[in-house]
Amino acid sequence: MTEARGSADPNGEAHARYAPGTPCWVSLMVHSLTATQEFYGELFGWEFQPGPQQLGPYVRAQLGGHEVAGIGQLPPDRHLSIAWTPYLASHDVDRTAETVRLCGGTIGVGPLDADEAGRLAIGSDPTGAVFGIWQAAAHLGTDVTGVPGTPAWNELLTFESATVAKFYETVFGYERERVDSADLDYVTLRVAGRPVAGIHGVGAPLRRERGPHWMTYFEVADVDEALGLLSGLGGQVLAPARDTVHGRVAMAADPEGARFALLQTPC
Repeated sequence: MTEARGSADPNGEAHARYAPGTPCWVSLMVHSLTATQEFYGELFGWEFQPGPQQLGPYVRAQLGGHEVAGIGQLPPDRHLSIAWTPYLASHDVDRTAETVRLCGGTIGVGPLDADEAGRLAIGSDPTGAVFGIWQAAAHLGTDVTGVPGTPAWNELLTFESATVAKFYETVFGYERERVDSADLDYVTLRVAGRPVAGIHGVGAPLRRERGPHWMTYFEVADVDEALGLLSGLGGQVLAPARDTVHGRVAMAADPEGARFALLQTPC
């Protein structure tokens, strides 16, 4: 995902400051913070520490003392879609937010400071898919990747890739690589030649569901075992495990309906 500064785990990768445009953090806003911590704590082995409280009660999930994700609590009167949101790195969140607006997107929150951790904004692209922007200070983002319980990939599910890919390219400076296939509308977003995220055009069926949205993939040691545990914890299997060129993948949702993917990479 970005330049390594040494390994936090023999099998994982620890990270220095993320290059602009790289997904550097994922965060979830829910109605029941305690129940959600219990669900993901059991599923991924996360432990939790308090984080910045600007948007209400908020905790940071940790693996072995390394921060990997955030979970916050929505105000009781806010009835928003519950969804994992990727944060894309920026050296200047105010300038990036203005570029989002100029390119047809919207900024719904911020830019604002998150204590000494950094500065953030939350926006949406022209199709309505929500993402965050993070300008790091004390908190660089996800500390470690490549081990079970960590974010592995972020993918935008949208109607068609071409138009929205141009938006993200203009805002964040991505290089785009299109899959050469008549059957698959997919664009890989790259930073300095490295793949960091994807855009998958899935067409009209998206209208019957939740509309364009970002999907976070979390690494697990065994997808089938994780699905069994998830179901017992009150989660929902949305699509059963299947083998792909990138590993074994399944789609799921937590008890509040937040969708995410499980990824078991090949040994």
